[in-house]
Amino acid sequence: MNGNRRMTNKKPLLEIKNLSASVAGKEIIKNLSLTIFEGQTHVIMGPNGAGKSTLSHVLTGKPGYEVTSGSITFKGKNLLDLSIDERANEGLFLIMQYPVEIPGVSFMTFLKYALNAKRKYLGLDELSAPEFIKLVQTQAQKLAIDKEMLGRAVNVGFSGGEKKRMETLQMALLKPALSILDEADSGLDIDALKVVSKGINDLDDGKRALLIITHHQDLLEYIKPDFVHVFAGGRIIKTGDKNLALELEAKGYTDFIKEAQC
Repeated sequence: MNGNRRMTNKKPLLEIKNLSASVAGKEIIKNLSLTIFEGQTHVIMGPNGAGKSTLSHVLTGKPGYEVTSGSITFKGKNLLDLSIDERANEGLFLIMQYPVEIPGVSFMTFLKYALNAKRKYLGLDELSAPEFIKLVQTQAQKLAIDKEMLGRAVNVGFSGGEKKRMETLQMALLKPALSILDEADSGLDIDALKVVSKGINDLDDGKRALLIITHHQDLLEYIKPDFVHVFAGGRIIKTGDKNLALELEAKGYTDFIKEAQC
């Protein structure tokens, strides 16, 4: 599942080996192995209930998801030994399908806390107020985010597209090593999809990686994948390039699942 594109002198960023995980005693992820190198974009596509979002929750450390076997290494460290905060500060970021609302907390306050917490973790000085405001306004402008939205409570009263733009703004500020996009295209019209995709592509420096979880190939018109994986029954059953996503869009998952069961 490793590829040759953009791999010269690259290191494995995320290594999942023989991973199994359960929720409420039910096994969802089954003996999954996947390696993502620096600079790579991997896409996971699969039917509802396949375990795609479960994988994102396991990686980010959401409570209630139990790893029963296998290992996950992130930037050479045992990811399973790290707390949720440590995983985020090490450079793991999740754009959720349904971003949560935080009433009473303005986005600017939220962003400043998140950014300075990461800088402190990395041994860097906190940004001054003018530095922080200039940085946020510059990135917000690129994502067509109105200044008024920055002063509102986190995601409260936002449309689906507005929430995804704000998630992308967080990603642009935090500059994670690995961004997980869990159906980040959900709820986006074509204009918002283009803006969000550009914001994500602007972070590509040849080292940062993406793990995109999606049902459709629309996002892949703007973010080019190195690998597309068909995910079903808690495991990867087939791997290919973007053409595999087009084939899935045209034919659905049934034939692939039947083939894997043979």
